[in-house]
Amino acid sequence: MKEYRLTKEGLEMLQRELEDLVNNKRKEVAERLKEAKEFGGDLAENPEYEHAKNDQAFIEGRIEQINEILQNYVLIENEKNNLVDLGKTVVIKDLESNKKQKFKIVSSIESDPENKKISDESPVGKALLYKKIGDIVSVKTPQKVKNLQIIEIL
Repeated sequence: MKEYRLTKEGLEMLQRELEDLVNNKRKEVAERLKEAKEFGGDLAENPEYEHAKNDQAFIEGRIEQINEILQNYVLIENEKNNLVDLGKTVVIKDLESNKKQKFKIVSSIESDPENKKISDESPVGKALLYKKIGDIVSVKTPQKVKNLQIIEIL
């Protein structure tokens, strides 16, 4: 059985999402299905009914997926060491452009690049794992190889 590594923040996010899906989204889609049935006619020709059924399938699948994760997770605590690991925030510098970036290393479940949360399974995340301040890592991108230096680990 697969083990899912989660930060405390990621665990709480999944618990909130599950609660919303079960207590709100399920009811909303059930109401939409009811309304579409009441509209009458052949359900096979009712696009609202079909759309609601697809949404229902997605919601139920997501609930099942979250339940699987919540039954098989390992909570990752921020260890008091100086190594990059899940849950830690890292400041890196691109050695070619001298640009600095700051982001949090999270599991693929929690990944949200727009909010500066990158997966430990991404090329950058993999390269940085278990490294320390001052280390330089090479990351292959589609265009070239980038050399990144770890400036700070929070």
